[in-house]
Parts: sequence; structure tokens; C-alpha cells
Amino acid sequence: MFSILILTKDEEDNLPACLDSVSWSDDIVVLDSLSTDRTQEIAREKGARVFERKFDHFGAQRKYALDEIEFKNPWVFHLDADEIFNSALREECDRVIENDEHSGYFVPNKIIFLGKWIKHSTQYPYPQVRLVKVGEISFAQAGHGQKEDNAKRGVGHIDIAYDHFNFSKGLADWIEKHNRYSTQEVDYAAELREKDIIWGDLFGEKAQRNLTLKTIYARMPFRWLIKFIYLYVIRLGFLDGRPGFYYCGLQAAYEFMITAKIAEAKHKKTIDA
Repeated sequence: MFSILILTKDEEDNLPACLDSVSWSDDIVVLDSLSTDRTQEIAREKGARVFERKFDHFGAQRKYALDEIEFKNPWVFHLDADEIFNSALREECDRVIENDEHSGYFVPNKIIFLGKWIKHSTQYPYPQVRLVKVGEISFAQAGHGQKEDNAKRGVGHIDIAYDHFNFSKGLADWIEKHNRYSTQEVDYAAELREKDIIWGDLFGEKAQRNLTLKTIYARMPFRWLIKFIYLYVIRLGFLDGRPGFYYCGLQAAYEFMITAKIAEAKHKKTIDA
């Protein structure tokens, strides 16, 4: 058995289905970012323990949960309110927990858009660290999201995905969120541009290879166009049909917002100087 941590902010529409998908857990914890709707009420009605913390970024939110909340189980699965668990993933989590070989595990997610699993355009499996052992791993901010930090026994991989309905609140909400996210990505992009490119790491471990690729990508012009071509052509996004085309366009628009805000920040520094 393992605990479930769900991060929320005004998630009264998404939360019921998420909680129902993990109703088997003996310890469901909701860390809420001061919701103004019925999120906390719904969580308590369904038996979850509710904690509050004002949101700053995902890395700090997840780190706070691991450091300050006492979970009933040594292992915790991090879930978002717009994500749905499944029985196959539960069985696989139980299996790796019993083997106890690593401090955490990458888990893939299936992004659902316009009623369709967008397999190619989303770079599936594109996993994130979600199953962690308390006290052996932490999280740190990386752009608008988070990355694993200080894993004592390394990080393993789980191949079974959960479903992610990250457009469940509509495109207007997605665009509004990614406007905020693009602002947070500016500092991360600047940090990556300051890093030296270690070309040998392209042939090293996956984590090193990914960091080097991000470092190179941060220096490239026309990132929005590169993103669209990469997702739609190289990653075979055209096989996802019309939803895939729209998804690739949205991702390119997000990259365009980031590069435009980087240019804005450079311009502001020039004026201030």
C-alpha cells in the first residue's frame, strides 16, 4: 500500500473523478493552494486529509509535502486533480515498492485532448517522477514545473501510464495557465544558457543527455518553429489526426510566448543599463 498526494487549486470539477480512481488507498492527502470553490469540501467528503499551502511553484509544493506532512505509508504517489489512476498502475507500483530498488520512479502519462489520447505529439511516454520514498528523494523547481532532487538510490522507471486530462477546464484556462508558465520559463531558459555544453553527455545517461539537449535547445533561434516541426513531423504528430495538429500548434505558441518574453527581458535590461 502507498499514500496518494494530490495538488489542488479550485479543482471542484476534476477532483471527484481523481479521488474515485484512488479510493482504494488508505491515505489520500490533498495539498490545496487556497481554493475558493468546493475543492476542500469535496476532498473531506471523500475521506481525504486536507492541508493548505499558498502556491509558489510545483517544486516547492511537492517538497513541502514530503518534508512537512506525515504520511501513513513510506511511499507516496504524486497525482494532480486532472489525472486518473488505474488498477494496472496500482499493481505495478505495489511490485516496485516490494522490490525497493530505487528512491523514486518515473511514470508516463497519457495526455487526453479532444477526447483522444495524443500519443505522438506529446512525446509519449514523457515520464515524470511521481512515485517516491519519503526521506530518500526531494523536488526542486525547474521552469514552471519540478525535477527530482537528491535521490539517494537513483530513480527507476515504470512503464504503465495514468491518464492526464490537462485540457479539462477548456482551452481558455490552458492558455491562461501557460501564459503564467511562460513567464516562469524565462529564468530557467536563462539558467540553461549560462551552462556549458558538455557534448560528451549526449552519449551518457538519460538524465545527463536530456539536460544537455535542453541546454542546446535554450540557445536555438526559432524555438517555436523547431518545436512544431519536431512534434508534428519528427515525432509523427500527424498520426494523431486533427487533435494532434491543434496540440502541436498550441505547444508552438507556448514556445513563442517564452521566446518573446526572453526578448522582452533582454530589452528591459538594455534600457535599465
